[in-house]
Amino acid sequence: MQVINRVVLTVGVLLLASSAIASSQKSDDKRLNESTTVLSEIRNASDNGIPEATWSKADCVVVIPSLKKAGFIIGGEFGSGVMSCRKGNGWSAPVFMDLTKGSAGFQIGAQSTDLVLLVMNKSGVEKLLGNKTTLGADASIAAGPVGRTASAATDAQMHAEMLSYSRSKGLFAGIDLSGGALKPDDSANASAYGAGVSARDIAFGTKPVTLSAAARGFTDALSRQARATSGVK
Repeated sequence: MQVINRVVLTVGVLLLASSAIASSQKSDDKRLNESTTVLSEIRNASDNGIPEATWSKADCVVVIPSLKKAGFIIGGEFGSGVMSCRKGNGWSAPVFMDLTKGSAGFQIGAQSTDLVLLVMNKSGVEKLLGNKTTLGADASIAAGPVGRTASAATDAQMHAEMLSYSRSKGLFAGIDLSGGALKPDDSANASAYGAGVSARDIAFGTKPVTLSAAARGFTDALSRQARATSGVK
């Protein structure tokens, strides 16, 4: 009887573990698919998208679909997305990322915003791959210039480690994210690539990883944008 109980218990644990893995994979794929959609739509904006000259200089791209803003009196913003970095002629495997930002003052209701961050230099990349980066304090950030053919940039934009863009209710613009905390989602990264693979390993390709179909879709979308920017078909 005890043997049977142990077998039943073991099977139950395995079923729960399998269910948890499947649920995590489904959540990760949803995040990747939504990020791919946001990336494609924002990059294909006809007249008010990210300038080509700015896009082509970015070392990494962070996409956070549906950044949530909600609260009553004291609120905050939170969202999950992915980051990929240039790797030769392609892009690295997506690094899962989390963003949180507290806020104070009278507010009520909720809002959802799609967010794209361009990481403009190696210093910004290194900071994002740490434990937690406070935007505007640990890493300089500015609202990015808007307009496909825009060439002029302010001094803040020229020297910022990151440039931020948002889309809310169909409107596209730069956004101030100062005070937000952006960091790798270690749990999601471990689930997708294995416990021994760090965010740095993923972004720099120092350890081989297997990409899911959803992850491949995101990097393929980035590659298509890069070819469009360079004029290659």
